[in-house]
Amino acid sequence: MSSWTQNYYHTVYGTKHRTPWISPELEERLHPFLGGIAKDMHCTPIAINGMAEHVHILLRFPSKIAISDLLSNLKSRSSKWIHQTFRHLGEFNWQEGYGGFTVSKPSVDAIEQYIRSQKEHHRSRSFVEEYLQMLRQTGYEGPDEAAFE
Repeated sequence: MSSWTQNYYHTVYGTKHRTPWISPELEERLHPFLGGIAKDMHCTPIAINGMAEHVHILLRFPSKIAISDLLSNLKSRSSKWIHQTFRHLGEFNWQEGYGGFTVSKPSVDAIEQYIRSQKEHHRSRSFVEEYLQMLRQTGYEGPDEAAFE
């Protein structure tokens, strides 16, 4: 019997202290760069979008890649690229942690649409409100403050 996996993952992470570093100019180049990192790691990026202080990524990944390695690469390589390409953003950093959510195949289209509509979605909800709602919907029961440490 051959092995086959179908792993979909939705991750969201913010800039350090939720500083709004991601300008439209940076965003236009950052999202494709993140997609390139994902492809380099043998993942298939499905949707990448966000706001000035956070990013969402939906991708399919092979079972041989640990999520922690994937996120470490996405964050460290993109941070290094930002520092080299946008020298005026020398203090840019991603937050230490991230939110990660497994996605079933039947839910991929809905999550993709959710990510693609971030600008519209955030007209009425902050990143903090959005993130806490995502955590609660997926079973998080810890204190709100712990989600942002």
